[in-house]
Amino acid sequence: MKTTIPEGARAPTVLEATISLVALIVGITTSILIYGLDAHIPMVLGVVVASLMGLRCGFSWTNIQNGMVRGITNAIPAVIILLVVGMLIGIWILAGVVPTLITYGLKILSPSIFLPATLLICSLISLATGTSWGTTGTIGVALMGVGAGLGIPAPLTAGAVLSGAYFGDKMSPLSDTTNMAPAMAGTDLFTHIRHMSYTTGVSICLTLIIEIVLSLKYGAAEGSVERVNTMLTMLGETYSISAALLVAPLVVLVVSIKKMPAIPGIALGAIVGAIFAAALQGSSWPEILTAAMYGVTSETGVPDVDNLLSRGGMNAMAYTISLTMIALMFGGVMERTNQLKVLADAILKRAQTSGSLIMATALTGVGSNLVLCDQYMSIVMTGRTYAQAYRDRNLAPENLSRAVEDSATVTANLVPWNSGGAYQAATLGVATIAYAPFAFFCWLSPIVTILFGYFNITITPLSEEEREKSEAVSKAAMKDVAG
Repeated sequence: MKTTIPEGARAPTVLEATISLVALIVGITTSILIYGLDAHIPMVLGVVVASLMGLRCGFSWTNIQNGMVRGITNAIPAVIILLVVGMLIGIWILAGVVPTLITYGLKILSPSIFLPATLLICSLISLATGTSWGTTGTIGVALMGVGAGLGIPAPLTAGAVLSGAYFGDKMSPLSDTTNMAPAMAGTDLFTHIRHMSYTTGVSICLTLIIEIVLSLKYGAAEGSVERVNTMLTMLGETYSISAALLVAPLVVLVVSIKKMPAIPGIALGAIVGAIFAAALQGSSWPEILTAAMYGVTSETGVPDVDNLLSRGGMNAMAYTISLTMIALMFGGVMERTNQLKVLADAILKRAQTSGSLIMATALTGVGSNLVLCDQYMSIVMTGRTYAQAYRDRNLAPENLSRAVEDSATVTANLVPWNSGGAYQAATLGVATIAYAPFAFFCWLSPIVTILFGYFNITITPLSEEEREKSEAVSKAAMKDVAG
């Protein structure tokens, strides 16, 4: 990270930078764990403390404010994508695209291969919906009941559910974490997904092999799948389920492969979904616009179906957008006042190679989940901390975004006091410490990404265009600080 200290100011000490970070961590931890509140206001207080440390070091308020503005500016592309994704989710539910994907996913279920089938079902549904929490809170709960009927230990079933749910969460273009990680690293959504497919492919294949082996012991019994059948029946009665609806996700997949930018690519998927909503579901134009803005409220009378399909819309993205913008205000102040540089330098002194840098990134992502108690904060903080270091080491930003998602996104549910771990334990009825060893995908992912780093597998160098852009951004930052 380059030094940009204006005249009259000084570099912060490690202690001063640590005070800012501790203020953020303590505030968020207290808010979430003790009071059960959201992290937004404690994050604002973290911005205040970081600003005070900057003033203490001689930075002007103009410099500090410019840091906030630059931080928010960095989030604008991600905000636009999140808004378009919100529209897409609402329209796809209304059009029957998501219900069709869920229906086909459920039909994969077979008692004789329950664990690998559970992994595949949750993977498909999470890919379709972009939410691990929604998947575990609905289909996951149903599969826990089926697993109990089959005589399969609950921690094993929970592990398969979570592995599939978090695979889909980190690979779906509809997922907010999948959109946040590349935004923090400085790359685009589809480049991030393509690059992440290498490590994620290895992790999910290893997980599938493990689940198949385990199913040889636990998959022979038979049990009831009544809850799943109830969902299938209600989905069939509520929506016109058709293979034609698979065209919508295929369009998004094709434009991703063709490297179309994320915003027009996702918008095209939403347009195709709107056409299907009118043609196959008989939705009116006002209904389509309402779904795009406010999402869908499912009222089938089946709680599992209603909980899964009551979501989407631009309005639903307000929480994630506001969280992202406040976090980037904090990151912007920490970066502009060199507090982030001081902390990063302390870590980077021990990371001399690309492999050690990627390991430091992954361990920071896991560690952030331990102390920040929120996967979104972990993604933001890890991505912002190492972004310049990757550019300085001539590494493309997709290497960073991959390492962030392979660590911060998938390990939140493994920490009992993290919001992810607390939610999953309460939802699935299994203690975090009990299911964690069996959530194979979630702890294999950071290991695989570290190994890829050390053995230089699919590590992409910075392109000439990206290098020139990075240098231009650095020069602009130095000019702003000097001013």
